Amino acid sequence: MRIKTIIIIIITVLLTVIIMENTGKMWFTILFAHLYISKLFAMLFVGIVAFVLGWLWGRPKRVIRLGGNDVAHDTDHDHTDTLSDEDRDYIS
Repeated sequence: MRIKTIIIIIITVLLTVIIMENTGKMWFTILFAHLYISKLFAMLFVGIVAFVLGWLWGRPKRVIRLGGNDVAHDTDHDHTDTLSDEDRDYIS
């Protein structure tokens, strides 16, 4: 297993233990609304939001190309050998 997978498993287990230990109710204020909600629900919501944000931030970036897909093709440099004549003389 890779170290990243092990760290993710450890964090998930710790998050689960912490959430399960905090099942009481708490007073929560959103702007002008006052609510009693479970600590379990609040911590679970924060954990899910953090997971989604981490996944969105950590995924590979997509390349956005502007314009057409035409690539200018230089016919002078079709060969794969990129050494100049001076370089070949120096090497030999």
